[in-house]
Amino acid sequence: MSLRQMEYFLTVVEESSFTRAAELLHVTQPALSHQIKALERTVGGALLERLPRGVRLTPMGRAYLPHAERSVRSAAQARRAAAGAEGGELHIATVHAVAVGILPDVFARWRRAHPGVALVLHEYATPEALEEQLERGTADLAVGPPPARWPGPVVPVGEEEIVLVVPFDDPLAGRASVRLPELADRPWVRCAMEPVVQGQAFLDLVCGQAGFTPRTAVRTEHTSTAVRMAAAGVGVATAPAHVVRGAVGEDCAVLAVEPPWRRGLAVFSRVEFTGAAAAFTELLAGSGPLGSRTTTG
Repeated sequence: MSLRQMEYFLTVVEESSFTRAAELLHVTQPALSHQIKALERTVGGALLERLPRGVRLTPMGRAYLPHAERSVRSAAQARRAAAGAEGGELHIATVHAVAVGILPDVFARWRRAHPGVALVLHEYATPEALEEQLERGTADLAVGPPPARWPGPVVPVGEEEIVLVVPFDDPLAGRASVRLPELADRPWVRCAMEPVVQGQAFLDLVCGQAGFTPRTAVRTEHTSTAVRMAAAGVGVATAPAHVVRGAVGEDCAVLAVEPPWRRGLAVFSRVEFTGAAAAFTELLAGSGPLGSRTTTG
């Protein structure tokens, strides 16, 4: 089987049509069909079911799809790595909170240092989705919480502090920190991106350890939305400090938790960092504070 055949297969799947795929690939439809049939002979079975109005994956096709995606994206990653740090594209995957709170300043510094390399950002809601997509070859590297089990290189670049957000007129707004049991009777703004720790949503876990169950006022999809809700007085929200101070602004009061909540940040990849990926990792590791920075690891 060839890389071209896998690219043809993926295009047919994405378009659900041989006709549209042939147009995008600038080949004739008979030539495209010939390449797909040759690929199916190589793998030993039908990958696509031809329908009167389109195509769909067979069970073998569904099993083959992620491997084809990984191969095609790995080839693209190899081409980008060969281009070095002075040309081409660099694909970076991350979670939403890091995208809005940390990466804008880092990307600006990158553009000044490497104007010839375009950055392509892929955002995901959870660390689990981030790791899954990087493993499938969607991006060249990822920036986020360090993965627990990862076969490739992982470079620690700092840590982020998780803080509490309340409105300016809240009775606690004048304080620098608070102990969690003091908030036992408060409503909370919960976010779908809340991490899962020890099989529980983070807030459920820590509040349970503090002796109470958090009362949810509203659930949001994004961290930045949860912060805005908290600033308006809907309830207390948790968020990385860099999201509140960097992306959302200083229109709310921020409280540290005693003892502090912190989690690490890392750059990780499926392969060793080379070219633009190595240069970006070095820039991020040498940047200013990422939340509360650490030099350990």
